[in-house]
Amino acid sequence: MNQDLKKEKSAREAFNLIEPELMKDSVIGIGTGTTTNFFIKELNKAKIQIKGVVCSSNASENLVDNSYDKFSLNEVHGIDFYIDGADEFNDRKELIKGGGGALTREKILAYSSNKFICIVDESKHVNLLGQFPLPVEVIELARSAVSRELMKMGGKPIYRHGFVTDNGNQIVDIHNLPIEVPYDLEAKINNIPGVVENGIFSCRKADAIICTTDNDISVIQ
Repeated sequence: MNQDLKKEKSAREAFNLIEPELMKDSVIGIGTGTTTNFFIKELNKAKIQIKGVVCSSNASENLVDNSYDKFSLNEVHGIDFYIDGADEFNDRKELIKGGGGALTREKILAYSSNKFICIVDESKHVNLLGQFPLPVEVIELARSAVSRELMKMGGKPIYRHGFVTDNGNQIVDIHNLPIEVPYDLEAKINNIPGVVENGIFSCRKADAIICTTDNDISVIQ
């Protein structure tokens, strides 16, 4: 089974999982990335009656069918279900996200949700987070200063040239950074002046992970 088919199956399973609990006043949060795009396709096909959606990126919002109302987070009281992918996950449902550059908005929506469902295939599973370079969103003025601090932590920061987030900021990807205690490192990086957010999702980890393999689909809760 190729990777796209696995992503599609995980996305379909996520939709089937939440559909019985959706009501007319429900709000769905939608992340960013290729896996999430498959969930958007399922949502568009279903044309269910809900209050609407909140998306973490302009790219995702543009893919959602116009039959759904699209809100900013400021326009709703909260998010019932947040659906997103991940670049890595471990057995504790901690994640690295932000390969698509939307990590700050993704984390805000995850924090604002009643249930965060992460959809992945088994290639994203790791025992120790950090094999995927850790994205850090930074204010342009502080990029070099932040990078120096991250080097002191043992990482190799590489500026993502030409990329600007939807918030107007820049991304530094941190290679070879040991993430032995994700909860502590998430907070430590965010305490560096000039850091907007980093891609460790440990303080707000996933509530459930739907993972597709060649043979089956598992729901980790």
